[in-house]
Amino acid sequence: MSIFLLILSKIIEMNIPQNLKYTKDHEWVRVEGDIAVVGITDFAQHELGDIVYVEIETIGETLDQEEVFGSVEAVKTVSDLFMPVSGEILELNEALESDPELVNSDPYEAGWMVKVRLTDHSQVDSLLSASEYEALIG
Repeated sequence: MSIFLLILSKIIEMNIPQNLKYTKDHEWVRVEGDIAVVGITDFAQHELGDIVYVEIETIGETLDQEEVFGSVEAVKTVSDLFMPVSGEILELNEALESDPELVNSDPYEAGWMVKVRLTDHSQVDSLLSASEYEALIG
C-alpha cells in the first residue's frame, strides 16, 4: 500500500458508535424499548457514495429478519436494505424523501431509515457489537 493510501485510510476512520448493534450487511440498530431504529452504517454510505434516493415501500408490513425492506440508490449503484430484526415497519424517515444525502452526512442520527416494532427481542442479541462490526470491515 502506498504511503498516500495508508494516510488516507487513517483520515477516513469509520464512525462506529458503541451503543448500536450491527449486521454483516451493514445495517445498524438502536433499540428504544419495543422499537428498533434502523439505518445503514457509515462504512456502507461511504462505500455506496452519494446517495440520491431511498426507496422504502414496506411501511405497515411485518417482515422477518434478513428480508429486504427497501433499497438505496447511489450515483452508480442500487443496494437492497435488509431487516436486521423481525418486526412491523412503523415509520419511514420522511426527511429522506427530499434530502436522501442525510444518509451520507449523518447516517446514525438524521439519516435513520425506519422504525420497527420488534417481534423477537432475542434477535438483537445475535447482532454484531461495535467491536465485532469493526473487525468485520477491517
